[in-house]
Amino acid sequence: MNLSVIIPALNEADYLPATLESIRRASERLRSRIDVGVEVIVVDNNSTDGTAAIAEAMGATVVVEPVQGIGRARNCGAEASHGDVLVFVDADVIVPVTLLEVVYEVMSDPGCIGGGVDVEYRPRRLVIRLYLRCWRQLARLTGMVQGATQFCSRSAFEAVGGYDENVWIGEDVDFLWSLKKLARGTGQRVQVVRTPRVLPSTRRFDKMPVWKVLLFTNPLFIALFRRWKAAWADWYKRPVR
Repeated sequence: MNLSVIIPALNEADYLPATLESIRRASERLRSRIDVGVEVIVVDNNSTDGTAAIAEAMGATVVVEPVQGIGRARNCGAEASHGDVLVFVDADVIVPVTLLEVVYEVMSDPGCIGGGVDVEYRPRRLVIRLYLRCWRQLARLTGMVQGATQFCSRSAFEAVGGYDENVWIGEDVDFLWSLKKLARGTGQRVQVVRTPRVLPSTRRFDKMPVWKVLLFTNPLFIALFRRWKAAWADWYKRPVR
């Protein structure tokens, strides 16, 4: 069983090096214990900075997806990959050194078709820390897992049709629910990895006004405007990177 780590990246020159370095350490640890292949693919989603050059310099395979959209970028990376297990990692996420080993162990069970990894946010502002803790508890109660790091078998990815390319946010939650629906139909399961947790960047939470963070993470706002690109300009634009 080989792993493909897929990283969608739009203007991530500032954050990508730390992400790739953490994945390198996790890959080396896994390969030191098990004879397994790990490929790392960075999907350059029409970046205008040094994202692609940095990825190549750090040994990643770079594929280009000129049409912006994180769902589209993830699907592009999956199509270019060769692994039996696909691991999707956001370009501003620090992966613990043991994570790929845990994913390998979880996916070695034929009863598991995929899952997600719990996140640990460390924002500077107390009010945002408290708010995100509430969100984390809600996620635990509902079985929701964000897309900072998700994984699945290639066959499961193909069975659910990959990520929705027509939404600008929430495609990660949809994807996990699709995996769960597939698992129920096949008598298999989806597993949430609670330990170790990945560490995403808190750049948006630290730099945006509190009211804007609350707006962009409001479930009603997401449901109403998730397919409208212009509504998410402040979420994805360059200044917050």
